[in-house]
Amino acid sequence: MSAWRTIASKEGLRGIFFGWSPTFVGYGLQGAGKYGFYEVFKYFYGEKMFPNMNKTVVYLGASASAEFLADIALCPLEAVKVRMQTTLPPYAHSLRGGWSKIVTKEGYGGLYKGLYPLWARQIPYTMVKFATFEKTVEYIYKTLGKPKEAYSTLQQTGVSFLGGYIAGIGCAVISHPADVMVSKLNADRQPGESAGKAMSRIYGNIGFKGLWNGLPVRIVMIGSLTAFQWLIYDSFKVSLGLPTTGGH
Repeated sequence: MSAWRTIASKEGLRGIFFGWSPTFVGYGLQGAGKYGFYEVFKYFYGEKMFPNMNKTVVYLGASASAEFLADIALCPLEAVKVRMQTTLPPYAHSLRGGWSKIVTKEGYGGLYKGLYPLWARQIPYTMVKFATFEKTVEYIYKTLGKPKEAYSTLQQTGVSFLGGYIAGIGCAVISHPADVMVSKLNADRQPGESAGKAMSRIYGNIGFKGLWNGLPVRIVMIGSLTAFQWLIYDSFKVSLGLPTTGGH
């Protein structure tokens, strides 16, 4: 909270929302790809390739595959966002300006410098997110004592919201160290420095404790974000006449 107050007092709302455009575009593309590909891979793995496979294994495999592809769309926008938000003076003041500056100085490869650590952060995150959500929703309906179909769509989306928040807490904890490293890598990686060498140098500077800086804020943020993502996604599915996710 002290960081929020400091930014607000010095820069106002503009400072708090600085870097919103690459965040909005990047996570919009990633979210659409992640949820869409998850449905595809869950059906493909669970119904076509491995019909007798344990459901949790299917959830984990489908979510990992979906995130692998979705991060390819997210990575360039994440690179721009991190540089805008973590350098002083700001690396750029807009998505277009940041993108052009990186490409001009480093080529298109500069937009993907953080891809491997992004995969390291996001793939475990998404595996926990989807598998935990599916199992949590399943457990909620089991605890309630009635099949999902016995409840209204409004009640079902409420279950999705609760399941999403619980899943989000797990996501925040498991992905936080990699999230810190991705931010540091995008902001502090030296020209020509390999990802492994850069991560080793950064870890030497911040230590194990530094990988967990900001975790409480991230838990609140990711828990709420994940809950609303599932609420919006399942509400959209309901509007199309499709069943909500999980609980089957």
